[in-house]
Amino acid sequence: MIDLSTEFAGLHLKNPIVAASSGLTRNLKTIKDLEAAGVAAIVLKSLFEEQIEAEMSQMMSPMDYPEAADYINAYVQSNEISKHLDFLREVKREVAIPVIASINCFRSDSWVDFAKQFEEAGADALEINVMRLNTDLFFDANKAEQMYVDIISSLIKAIRIPVVVKLSKSFANIPSLVDKLRAAGAKGVVLFNRSYQPDIDIDKVQMVAGDVFTSAGEISDTIRHAGIVSALVPGISIASSTGIHDGEAALKCLLAGAHVTQICTVLYKKGPQFVAEMIATIESWMQVKGYYSVSEFRGKLNAASVKSATMYERMQFMKYFANKDN
Repeated sequence: MIDLSTEFAGLHLKNPIVAASSGLTRNLKTIKDLEAAGVAAIVLKSLFEEQIEAEMSQMMSPMDYPEAADYINAYVQSNEISKHLDFLREVKREVAIPVIASINCFRSDSWVDFAKQFEEAGADALEINVMRLNTDLFFDANKAEQMYVDIISSLIKAIRIPVVVKLSKSFANIPSLVDKLRAAGAKGVVLFNRSYQPDIDIDKVQMVAGDVFTSAGEISDTIRHAGIVSALVPGISIASSTGIHDGEAALKCLLAGAHVTQICTVLYKKGPQFVAEMIATIESWMQVKGYYSVSEFRGKLNAASVKSATMYERMQFMKYFANKDN
């Protein structure tokens, strides 16, 4: 009998397909549809600190008395957080699969307070997202990494549920950062976050939003980093994200070393029911290859396992083209 179960960040999951944080995971009906289709866990829509502060600003007018600011700010923050907590409790009552809360903050002093409340509301784990782009020429990149480590250290002291960090591709040495996060107490990482994609409308000569969805072609970078990180930092769980549009792509990530895959774009484009097809693809492949459990082949092709680890390195690209005739 095929066993699709896997372990991720201390959670036992029935299969390696997880619904990533998105607009879909802030709707209870959709979440129940995802569970029925077979997803192993849900990452709820993120609590964004920026959104809370934006609402605070909208409620404050230039005519307001200064002493009213603290009251209004406290009310808005409490109200927004309460809505997220109430939704988390409702989801926990309605579904049996693990529910992972997600918070997105830009100030380090906000994380612990939010995290404690999510833990008390019943979250099975916490995913944190510190996505920010530094444009200061004099900003020390080492400080960005240390900020992540400090946040994790503070959270680990404050809560008992597993903490997962969602990373961007912008760091110079991702395996090194992941190892630091592991040492600080993180149980898992998500590789990677999908950043806002800007574009330019040349007819209107203005900045516009780019495509919010990933493409299947983005899977290569996802595979590369799963293969490298799983080989160099074996003590932490990896969730692959970005470019995973079918069961074959999920299998590639697992072979590279990921413990689970987080999917989003494919859910928007094909609906929750497509999860069942992805799971069927994985099961069928395992039967053909003679595998009875995911653990038998997970990481089989990571950077520590393949004969030539340089297949994962960027310089290999130049090697291929150096052998091409003009």
